Amino acid sequence: MTQAKVTPNDQTRRGILLWAIKMAAMCVIYGALLFLAAGRLNWTFGWVYLGVTVLTQVLCALLLIPRRPDLIAERSKMQAGTKKWDQLLAPLISLAGPLFIMVTAGLDARFGWSALIPPASLSVGSADSVCGAGTVLWIAALILAIGSSLFTLWAMMSNPFFASTVRIQNDRGQNVVSAGPYRIVRHPGYLGAVIFDLAAPLVLGSLWTFVPSIITVVLLFVRTGLEDRTLQNELPGYADYAAKVRSRLIPGIW
Repeated sequence: MTQAKVTPNDQTRRGILLWAIKMAAMCVIYGALLFLAAGRLNWTFGWVYLGVTVLTQVLCALLLIPRRPDLIAERSKMQAGTKKWDQLLAPLISLAGPLFIMVTAGLDARFGWSALIPPASLSVGSADSVCGAGTVLWIAALILAIGSSLFTLWAMMSNPFFASTVRIQNDRGQNVVSAGPYRIVRHPGYLGAVIFDLAAPLVLGSLWTFVPSIITVVLLFVRTGLEDRTLQNELPGYADYAAKVRSRLIPGIW
C-alpha cells in the first residue's frame, strides 16, 4: 500500500535533522573504526560492510522522511518514558554491539586470525575449490545482510511506532500494528537485526567476529522478551494480537 507524503512541523524537522546528523556521524565513525582497526584502506570486506550500512541509512531516509517524518524524529534520541532496562540494553545492542563487531573484524583483517575468505578468492571462477566455496559463502552472507536490512525497513514502513527504544508511546497514540511483516512475527525488526548480526562476520570475512555478534544476538533475544512482556501488559489489544501471531521472533519456534 502506497503511503501519502506528510508535511512535518518545525519540531519534527528538528528531529529529522538531528537524526540525519547522527546517522552521518555514525557512518563516518563506523568507517574510521573499521579501517583503523584493519590498519589499511584496501580491505574489500570492510568497504562492502560499510557500503551496506550506508545504503541502509540512505534508503531509510528516502523511504521514511517523506512518509513517516514523525517516526524519524522519534528515533532521533532516547525519548522520555523509555523503560529503565532498555536504557541499558538499547545502547549495548545498537552502539556497543556494532562497534565491537567492526573492531574485531578489523583486527582480524590486520593480524589474520581467521583467514575465512582470502581477498583473492572474490572470483567465483577461482581454481582453488576452498576459495570458491568461500566465495559462495561470502555472497550468500552478503545477500542475507542486504535482505535482512530490507526486511527491517519493511517493518519500519509498516509500523509508525517503530521507536529506537522501548516505551509505550501514549503521546503518539500508539496502537497495535499487525500489517506487513507483523503478520509473520511480532518483532520483525529484531528478526532482521538477528539475521544481519549473524551474517556480518561472514561479510567481514572474520570468524572471530562471531563472538561479539552472538553476544549481541543474545541481548536481542533478551530485549525481545522484555519488550513483548511490556506490550502485553501495557498496550491495549496487544495480548489479542499475540494470541493470533504466536511467534515473537522466530517463526514457529519462539
